Amino acid sequence: MTTYKLMAIDIDDTLINDDKEVTPGVQQALEQAVAHGVVVTLATGRAYASAQAIARQTGLNVPIITYQGALIKNLLDEKVLYERFVPIDAAVKLFEYCVEHNLHLQTYIDDKLYAREENQKLIDYCALNRTPYYIEPDFMTMVQKPTPKMLIIDDPDYLDELIPVFRELLGDEMHITKSKPHFLEFMHKEGTKGHALTFLADHFGCDLKETIAVGDSWNDHEMLEAAGLGVAMGNAIEPLKAIADYVTLGNNEDGVKHVIDKFVLNNG
Repeated sequence: MTTYKLMAIDIDDTLINDDKEVTPGVQQALEQAVAHGVVVTLATGRAYASAQAIARQTGLNVPIITYQGALIKNLLDEKVLYERFVPIDAAVKLFEYCVEHNLHLQTYIDDKLYAREENQKLIDYCALNRTPYYIEPDFMTMVQKPTPKMLIIDDPDYLDELIPVFRELLGDEMHITKSKPHFLEFMHKEGTKGHALTFLADHFGCDLKETIAVGDSWNDHEMLEAAGLGVAMGNAIEPLKAIADYVTLGNNEDGVKHVIDKFVLNNG
């Protein structure tokens, strides 16, 4: 039986239920895992400011993986352990394409979200993630500042058509993924949850075989593949379930608690 030492958990549709809450059952399981000597961390596409609020609420006090893996930062002293910025030439190309094709693009600078203009996509996104936003009409100056992530919001099918276009336009220096069907996200090629999990395993002196990764969406696949035990939620997309080592219950049935009970506490 493997003794797991590090566990990375996605936030949206994984750690939290559809009411955006960490249930008492999941909270208790997190505390039990920590008491058991496991380092429990979060791995999310969210900005640090948004993720750390949830991490602090759960009592975690560790480095957390944010912006899909482009930023790992300590909760206690806010020290940056790992950071990868979008290459500026690629960011400029992406912005110019979005202007030409009337796509909504937002960027994150110093953990603040910026967009070129206010629209319903931005308002809905910020309501969903409980994030403030800033409007900067001179967006080209923002695009040339260091950013861990840029994000386009649009119709899921249209975004699927755009992925190969962007791969061609931006080359292999960018990591392109979807966190939700209508969110297309752009990071540095080493800004993945898989790279981040590998970094943290090394940081804490444990083998990747001793890690668990839990997620629900395609942006989780790199960390599920890197981890010793890759777990897909019951509500995960089918392609993620197909590559997972184990499929747990859904996010509304305390799926994370079930993983901790079974594989960390060994309660069946």
